[in-house]
Amino acid sequence: MAWRLAHQLALEVYAITDRWPRADLFGLTSQIRRSALSIPTNIAEGAARQGRREFARYLNIAVASLAELTYLLRFAKDRGLLEPHDWTRIDALRDETSKYVYGLYRKLRAPPS
Repeated sequence: MAWRLAHQLALEVYAITDRWPRADLFGLTSQIRRSALSIPTNIAEGAARQGRREFARYLNIAVASLAELTYLLRFAKDRGLLEPHDWTRIDALRDETSKYVYGLYRKLRAPPS
């Protein structure tokens, strides 16, 4: 579920940023897309690694990318690049994704039972 939500979040970020001014293409647009794409990419790469500890390490990177994306989306909203309905939708999806990714990270960091 964490990867599926992260994948959907990346797709939404790309769809929204497709409508942004070309002047932002190599600045904010590029940065926000990289951070959004980093989340499902690190989940996938971590899942392919051997062991819980390695997977958790990649999930930690995904969590950090979520934090970066959170700020970048807020910055875009404050700059007027995100319409209110886009902000509401993308922020809710980001929040749900964050809960699942961080929950999986915590589960993997817990001692095996």
